[in-house]
Amino acid sequence: MNQELLKKIEASSLREKPLEFSVGDTVKVHVKVVEGEKERIQVFGGIVIARRGSGVNASFTVRRISYGEGVERVFPVHSPRLEKVVVERHGAVRRAKLNYLRGRIGKAAMLVKEKDLRRRKRS
Repeated sequence: MNQELLKKIEASSLREKPLEFSVGDTVKVHVKVVEGEKERIQVFGGIVIARRGSGVNASFTVRRISYGEGVERVFPVHSPRLEKVVVERHGAVRRAKLNYLRGRIGKAAMLVKEKDLRRRKRS
C-alpha cells in the first residue's frame, strides 16, 4: 500500500498536541478507565523507560515500584483513553531504553539523574 495514503488515513487518529516528555522522565499518566457505565480517571506514575514506534503505532512504557514489586505499563501515545501526561521531573539519561532499571532493587530502581534545565546549548 502507498505510504502517503497510509499517513493520510492515520492523520485523523493522531493527537493534535504532541506529548512533551522523553525517556528518563518521571511522569504521571492520567488514563480514563471505564467500569460498567461509569468513567473515571486513574493515575499511573513512574519513570518512562522506553518509547517506541511512530505515527499511530507510537507507545511508551512507564515503570514504577509498587509494594516492592516492579510494575510496568505500556501506553499508546495517540489513545483517546490517555487524558494527559504530567512530567514531574526531567531525567538526564544517555540511552533510548532503560531496561537496566529492571534489575535494580529499592531506591536504585528509581535512580535517574535529574536534568539541569538551566543549562543552555551554546552555539
